[in-house]
Amino acid sequence: MAKRMLKFIETAQRTPAKRDAESRRQDFDEIYGAYAPDMAAEQAGRCSQCGIPFCQIHCPVSNNIPDWLKLTAEGRLEEAYALSSATNNLPEICGRICPQDRLCEGNCVIEKGFDSVTIGSVEKYITDTAFEMGLVKPPVPRQERDQSVGIIGGGPAGLAAAEQLRRKGYQVHVYDRYDRIGGLLVYGIPNFKLDKWIVARRVDLLTEGKITFHCNFEVGRDASLPDLQKRHDAIFIATGVYKARDISLPGAGLDGVHQALDYLIASNRKGLGDDVPLFDNGTLNAKDKNVVVVGGGDTAMDCVRTAARQGAKSVKCLYRRDRKNMPGSEREVRHAEEEGVEFIWLSAPEAFLGGDAVSSVRAIRMHLGDADATGRQTPQPISDSNFSMDADIVIKALGFDPEEIPTLFDTPELEVSRWGTIKIDFRTMMTNLDGVFAGGDIARGASLVVWGIRDGRDGAENIDAYLRAKEAGESWPDRKLAAAS
Repeated sequence: MAKRMLKFIETAQRTPAKRDAESRRQDFDEIYGAYAPDMAAEQAGRCSQCGIPFCQIHCPVSNNIPDWLKLTAEGRLEEAYALSSATNNLPEICGRICPQDRLCEGNCVIEKGFDSVTIGSVEKYITDTAFEMGLVKPPVPRQERDQSVGIIGGGPAGLAAAEQLRRKGYQVHVYDRYDRIGGLLVYGIPNFKLDKWIVARRVDLLTEGKITFHCNFEVGRDASLPDLQKRHDAIFIATGVYKARDISLPGAGLDGVHQALDYLIASNRKGLGDDVPLFDNGTLNAKDKNVVVVGGGDTAMDCVRTAARQGAKSVKCLYRRDRKNMPGSEREVRHAEEEGVEFIWLSAPEAFLGGDAVSSVRAIRMHLGDADATGRQTPQPISDSNFSMDADIVIKALGFDPEEIPTLFDTPELEVSRWGTIKIDFRTMMTNLDGVFAGGDIARGASLVVWGIRDGRDGAENIDAYLRAKEAGESWPDRKLAAAS
């Protein structure tokens, strides 16, 4: 085994082949190719098999990373997939879109000097190969149960909860407001990061496992939350957060100033072959236009890279902090720079200028002052440092907040936190309504896909414990907490 592992000493880090920037600007295909089996094994063999795997500790779903790297290095792909999928319901998706440079790879103990193991690429390789080999099967319970669970939201948290509950034998129904299942995996993430057939493949597998999906179903419109409570023995709310954060600046109402999600949904729908009038008439199409994106997170990166592919004349990203303090993935920033995006660090918009439509952005230079309560340095404007840039389209990518939840679900008694998220008991994930649980962004605030998967899995465990206790006439959560101790 010593010959197979610890190769980081003699073997350099090698990612799968990446398409050159000019060719990938011409389409929305994924930018990385697939590992050849020998290269995947070689790169997996760079793992140091350390005693305290920080990569695993910093993975929200606690993937058994060193173990499935070892199995990959030894060519035992079936076992590697079994181990990978035991902790993660969507490994083929996490391998593509997780910010590994901030999570597992960023905490790899060989990262400094030798470069980290390419964990995300190996994870993607394991699962894609498992699909090709027919190893990925629909969820099949050992025993069917009569109780049913309704899941509101078909994104990562909802899909993870659905699969876990189905494996336990429950009759699972997923309700989603969109016409396709997947949530932001389908409508918010561009194809060059996650091709939509990959999401559809997983949904088809869950459908084959007898999970029932209800598309174009909006809770509060097609049925209230109390209506669903009558249909099901438990409810899991996993709707995510979609209300865009905004900035109140002069000119914010001009034509051409858009929210990021509107822009990304239009682009993704066009890629899916839908009729998208606002794209076709040029409103949400960046072709031959000067584009300015305001924000520094992964959504901003998705927007600038989408604009580059739509044939924008120029693409600029305006961010009030510096590169080091940018919340988005450093890897995404590098990809964007290769694709011709210009980053204007330590700058913030002051106004959007134009007649009926935006024609330029007036901005001001910033410097980083004292740290705030979160420990981050606070951006401060530098006097007399104003400047302007041309802009035919401005995209605000400032993050997301929950919608007005009690109104959204037609359930005024549902409690919310001071942040506007659904208030839950974090021991049990139950809301103040008996049998109604919540997880993912709607409970924790806007976060990563992998955290949604973690919440979906934890929610399924809590719902199972609740329903079993209820069926046995036992008190809960005392039963679950006693079992855990």
